[in-house]
Amino acid sequence: MSDPPPIRILLAKLGFDGHDRGLKVIARTLRDAGFEVIYLGLRQTAGSVVIAAEQEDVAVIGISMHNGGHLTLGPMMVRAVADAGLEIPVVIGGIVPAEDVPTLREHGIFAVLGPGTALETVVATIHAAAATHDGMVG
Repeated sequence: MSDPPPIRILLAKLGFDGHDRGLKVIARTLRDAGFEVIYLGLRQTAGSVVIAAEQEDVAVIGISMHNGGHLTLGPMMVRAVADAGLEIPVVIGGIVPAEDVPTLREHGIFAVLGPGTALETVVATIHAAAATHDGMVG
């Protein structure tokens, strides 16, 4: 009996935000936890992320926010996924004020992981998000 394939996650930075150090730490953490990570890097658009997510058949999209654009870019990412006919949960990491989290959740963001989130929590959150994708169990 063979092992199930690894859960595939796409990580990216939307817009002109050039701060990706934390996202690289998360990418390494998720790889070490057995995920297959597709790292798009900096200066992506919602459209480029959706195209890559569909081509790579990912279970979760993770975007990192440090530029204050989370209330615009987060919902834009969720809409782009839905407009493409995909059902892929979106997780946001980075600098997001606590008072903005409920708004993001109302707009369909699966989870928001802020600075200092334990790496074990990040892994568990991605497993939980992947479990909602096409009935996949993470």
